[in-house]
Amino acid sequence: MYDPTYMMIILLGLVLSGVAAFMVKSRFKKGEKIPISSGYTGAQVAEQILRSMGITDVSIHQHSGFLSDHYNPLNKTLNLSPAVYNGRSAASAGVAAHEVGHAIQHAQHYFPMWVRSAIVPVANIGSNLGPWLVIIGIMLGAGAEIDTGMGYWLAVLGVALFAAATAFTLVTVPVEFDASARAKHQLQSLGIVKQGAETNAVSSVLTAAGLTYVAAAIISVFNLIYWAHRAGLIGGKRN
Repeated sequence: MYDPTYMMIILLGLVLSGVAAFMVKSRFKKGEKIPISSGYTGAQVAEQILRSMGITDVSIHQHSGFLSDHYNPLNKTLNLSPAVYNGRSAASAGVAAHEVGHAIQHAQHYFPMWVRSAIVPVANIGSNLGPWLVIIGIMLGAGAEIDTGMGYWLAVLGVALFAAATAFTLVTVPVEFDASARAKHQLQSLGIVKQGAETNAVSSVLTAAGLTYVAAAIISVFNLIYWAHRAGLIGGKRN
């Protein structure tokens, strides 16, 4: 059944995610044109920061894909895309340092990162299964003036699961911005980048990347409110 409210949420999500993705790509491309004075590749930047922090159990690998960079806390691997791994620009240095920021968080037991890791299994289930449970619950009577017990509890379970997915997106925001703050501090304190055009380019790329997580969190919150309302858990019962 066509729901204009849900269509508006989908449209908002497409716009926000599209704008955020465009900003990341465009700023990364601009940052690639600014070489860093130290001349390090992204892999070497990562090595320098890890060594300075006394972290010796994290390995660095080249990973296929454009901006597919990530840190895997399960096997303690830093996976850098080719443009970052081999690049000698402010953009590659910033992204590499950001991923090392996550390794530092892991080594220092940064609490929000621990919370995010703990939520992952339920969040993965909730983002996919949650809305379907709400829909099935509504079909069984949840959200109506008179609903069946089974329908109500299915809807509650669906909303709870989706809430876990939303919690994941919310806690990801401070985790990502903290990793970026750590990255910028390490790049400057180790003299890998110089003040001016280099540091500005790093900040520009990392800020744009952070906004992608802000956009994801906003859309997830709107979706959670929508499904909770459809289930009749907030805003009164729906006919």
